[in-house]
Amino acid sequence: MRIGVAGVGRIGAFHAETLRDLDFVESVVLADALPNAASTVAQRLGVESVDNVDALLGAGIDGFVITTATPAHAALLRAGVAAGIPTFCEKPVAATLEESIELVQLEQQTDVPIHIGFQRRFDTGYRRAQQAVQSGELGFIHTIRATTGDQSPPHASYIPTSGGIFRDCNVHDFDILRFVTGREVATVYATGANKGADFFTEAGDVDTGAAVLTLDDDTMVVVTSTRYNGGGHDVRMEVCGSEGTIGVGLDDSLAMVSAQEGVTWPTGPQKWSFMERFLPAYQAELTAFADVAAGKIPSPCTVYDALQAFRVADACELSRREHRPVALAEIASA
Repeated sequence: MRIGVAGVGRIGAFHAETLRDLDFVESVVLADALPNAASTVAQRLGVESVDNVDALLGAGIDGFVITTATPAHAALLRAGVAAGIPTFCEKPVAATLEESIELVQLEQQTDVPIHIGFQRRFDTGYRRAQQAVQSGELGFIHTIRATTGDQSPPHASYIPTSGGIFRDCNVHDFDILRFVTGREVATVYATGANKGADFFTEAGDVDTGAAVLTLDDDTMVVVTSTRYNGGGHDVRMEVCGSEGTIGVGLDDSLAMVSAQEGVTWPTGPQKWSFMERFLPAYQAELTAFADVAAGKIPSPCTVYDALQAFRVADACELSRREHRPVALAEIASA
């Protein structure tokens, strides 16, 4: 297959390198708003580049991967669909709720496959947790705890366009929560605080967030996040049921140490970035996209799925700002 990648920033270059090394990919073609950036990354990876996205869409590609900054996602997704090319788009599908709803409507009107990038759906731990829940192995589920902790914050310039910690960071927790449980979020109550750099406050964001969610079957969920998890990149989920509990992310790379005397677990080494933590999941995700593009499987994560996670994030942000519980029924949907 010949795959085109639009956007060669951190995640774009990472995806391009991952695609280059997958057996089913014959060639990778890069484009960026800055042509010199695309050619520089292409030279480093030993792949092709073109001057712009129009040239990329006309370069005979079998699949189109969007890894640009968020504000460009919606327009590029529309362009990929208009060109009839199976399209993969990193989350979020759009910068706003309104535009996300419009893209769900587009998805419903086209036969062109669209796959949204929530890589945790391809992590073996989360898949095992989903199996345990769906099989009834854990009995009825009463409590879930989920966390996402970045080891260090992104650059200050990223925060004003990130959408805030719930839309940028915890949206992954919200998506995987739906994936594991098969349930929808009914209500949220969220808060946040800043103890780190001033640029979070200046952008109206927080560097640490927390939310209590109630699912539509009355399962209680606690979701936390921070930009300052000094122990390492920390992504976990604990699913607690009447017959058992299962945990995701509890391996030797766990980003904490035990306070109990004589306990040496976890032995390390820790992981320091989401790319390191989820490399196998990213590989599996892009392999699945190839199957989507080839018509072998339906999209494993649709625009509708992305919208539902975005709605939960929007509800959390509204709750944080207004200091009140928010029902998901208050947030528009397709």
